[in-house]
Amino acid sequence: MSRNDDDTERTFAALPPARGRGFARTWWGQAWLKALEDTALDTQQVKTGRRLARAGAVGAVSVRPGRITAVVHDRDRTAHRADVLLEELSDEQWDRFLELAVERAGHVAALVDRDMPPHLVEDAAVAGIELLPGLGDLEPECDCGAWDHCGHTAALCYQVARLLDEDPFVLLLMRGRGERALVGALHARGTARAEEASAPAGVDAAEAYAAGDILPPLPALPGLPDRPGLPPSLDAEATPAPGVDPAALQFLAARTAVAAHRMLADALRAGAEQVGGVQTGPEQVDLDHGLAAGLSVAQDAVRLAAGAPGRAVWERLADGSGRGREGLSAAVRAWEQGGAVALSVFDEEWTVEGDALVRARAALESAWEDDERPALRARGNRWTVVGAPCQLRLDRDGRWWPYRKERGRWIPAGGPARNPATALATARLQETEDGDGERSQDGGRSRDGDC
Repeated sequence: MSRNDDDTERTFAALPPARGRGFARTWWGQAWLKALEDTALDTQQVKTGRRLARAGAVGAVSVRPGRITAVVHDRDRTAHRADVLLEELSDEQWDRFLELAVERAGHVAALVDRDMPPHLVEDAAVAGIELLPGLGDLEPECDCGAWDHCGHTAALCYQVARLLDEDPFVLLLMRGRGERALVGALHARGTARAEEASAPAGVDAAEAYAAGDILPPLPALPGLPDRPGLPPSLDAEATPAPGVDPAALQFLAARTAVAAHRMLADALRAGAEQVGGVQTGPEQVDLDHGLAAGLSVAQDAVRLAAGAPGRAVWERLADGSGRGREGLSAAVRAWEQGGAVALSVFDEEWTVEGDALVRARAALESAWEDDERPALRARGNRWTVVGAPCQLRLDRDGRWWPYRKERGRWIPAGGPARNPATALATARLQETEDGDGERSQDGGRSRDGDC
């Protein structure tokens, strides 16, 4: 890897073929590939790009602010220059990002250790700074003449996902700042904050006297608190009234504070929207006990359990929902992957018919090379890998959800993907990392009849 003296360009030597491994192991690398797969209009080109990248057809990769470049060779060795553009952050956005990063010492340490803290990315998004690309953000340019993502630009994106796994500063350089400049700015701001904290309070007496007849300006409106407030303790000596559970009441108050904090964050970001009408995802239903989102009592029990209640409240939710302890734990993992939609995928099995079945089969057909395609056994909207504790579940919007088997129960393994190969790679990666995959005793075939 080479680097310019001005820190605005890095060049990475061509990587060896990626046979037998995935292209993204970190959550931010997977987010990068999801942006590609969601943006490309032709899934066949994405498949071609993945094949070229896996075969080592991507040359040295140059990374500059707003652009990545590489020469990609077709199977006939024809060379094409491929570029992918990503919008740079403005100076104002970088200033806000630096302030967010230095607010927590752990953020700076994580970045220096080549890690991308999820909370930093989430806080930046709340402040209007999108670090990771989204739908339509990866703009392709290739001398083959394609107007959308071709196999060459897709191959470049897959190769860059491997670079991002090793060094998230590659993404930050694409967004406009090199590593040395960024780390230097972070240290400078951290030092300035420490000096401000140690500076003596007050002003010169002469200045204060001279300004005595001038009213000070009104203070600025308070900003968003760093974290939700905590409700008062209800642990009192008085005996609670019949039917009142202090632990449950305190937990509900805490979840209400979390929901209010998130709604306020969205309201401040949106500007003109009213706090009560902002939709922020699963936690939006906290203030109305889930009724606004149409959750059943059993589903709302899962939402509440996802808020990490105490043991007594958890037991009540497990019993009241009819799921039991293990069933509730599995359902909470589904909720954490995508709220009510993910919970529906976890609970419901439905028959895929008509156009939905045609699209599902086409997606499965194009996701892998013929010699790489796993053997799948289908039942309803669930495709189980023969001989492995992995499963794909299709939701009604055409997204694939990865599952793996643990102690005889199918457990969510990650968030959804448009590409079934990406979803299955997530399930297999989780199985490898956790070591929890379980094979049944009938020759290694994992049955899906007990989900």
